[in-house]
Amino acid sequence: MHGSAQKQIYAANARARQTPSAANRTVAYLINQYPKVSHSFIRREIVALEKQGLSVFRLALRGWDAELVDPADIAEQAKTTFVLGRGLLPLAMAVVRQAVRAPRRLLVALRLSMRMMRPSDRPALWHLIYLAEACWIASELARRKISHLHAHFGTNSAEVAMLAGTLSGIGYSFTLHGTGEYDKATLLHLAEKVKRAAFVIVVCSYVRGQIFRITPPQDWHKVKVVRCGIDAAFADADISAPSESNRLVCVGRLCEEKGQILLLGAIESLVKEGRRLDLVLVGDGEHRQLIERLIADLDLAGSVTITGWATADQVKQHIVDARALILPSFAEGLPIVIIEAMLLGRPVLSTYVAGIPELVVNGETGWLFPAGSEEEIARAVRACLDAPADTLRAMGMAGRVRALRDHDIGQQGATLSALFETAIADESTSWPTR
Repeated sequence: MHGSAQKQIYAANARARQTPSAANRTVAYLINQYPKVSHSFIRREIVALEKQGLSVFRLALRGWDAELVDPADIAEQAKTTFVLGRGLLPLAMAVVRQAVRAPRRLLVALRLSMRMMRPSDRPALWHLIYLAEACWIASELARRKISHLHAHFGTNSAEVAMLAGTLSGIGYSFTLHGTGEYDKATLLHLAEKVKRAAFVIVVCSYVRGQIFRITPPQDWHKVKVVRCGIDAAFADADISAPSESNRLVCVGRLCEEKGQILLLGAIESLVKEGRRLDLVLVGDGEHRQLIERLIADLDLAGSVTITGWATADQVKQHIVDARALILPSFAEGLPIVIIEAMLLGRPVLSTYVAGIPELVVNGETGWLFPAGSEEEIARAVRACLDAPADTLRAMGMAGRVRALRDHDIGQQGATLSALFETAIADESTSWPTR
């Protein structure tokens, strides 16, 4: 399709969407898997947008059969429409309908899908499935008269959103979170996704800088920092002083990038020094069996506990019961659990990586240390265990002030809502054609 013809189609769609109605204040949210234990921040974001007066149509590619433990996630499951929930036949029918109703748009989207195949970390067939998913979503958005589509993560969900935007003529945007996306920027074609998007959300300044590295300066204005927010239940919690016990809590997926294996090595060295401490690992993941074997090999069964996945309330209680939170990650965006711990008045021990130093201040709200070193982890833990109660309390309160300032869900929700409102109302969005 020639560029002028495609722009005329998009302009006609934009004009058609300007009739005032409640549907014009509806945003579709697309996530690869939702709800999910590790995606509670998306749930909070959606609730914050609804409080701003926007309606949110929840879309997930999968997740209808997920095992959930949090009542809020279970409630979200009932509110979510699942693209793959009825199998592939509805997707095939959506492709046929698109071919009949708008063959030129389908051809443009097919060409774009083929571009996503080279290079890619997924087989070519997957990208054709993404196109079929986009056809189904485009049809559903048209039926519901929804004017903007937002995806979380720059992976397949952002590709499906981009293709759905090409098919329907509506605007799309997406949120980037961390290393799993920009580390594979070429394979994910992030620069192309940014170029075609109305705007792109990043969760911290560090991630913004990583996107600037892979996109031309003319697209930098699209990249907006909207930090993950915490709801009133955390912000208004009664704050107790940090426990004077020697309990540390580490919350996160049990995986390579979180650094739990090095943490166990540091704990072993401290136990050999004669220190008594209690480490609680809250979470589950692909490294659980490896970590369990290591706990046994290092004779740490009396010092380290793994809880598995926990509800939001259980995570909160684990943090409250601890002296401090420790997160020795190798790579991150800005972990939600750090924000939660600081709002609960707990010092944080973590690494000098990514967006973490934007919130955690060494010596003021906790202890920062270089990534990848058992010795540095052990040094930080010693400092925490040796700190008097007054120091721990002062660090916890200083951290709470910073977290409230930068991560209030109401404020972040208002910022995001304004971006959606502008995108919905803006008829002048430019859509690349090549």
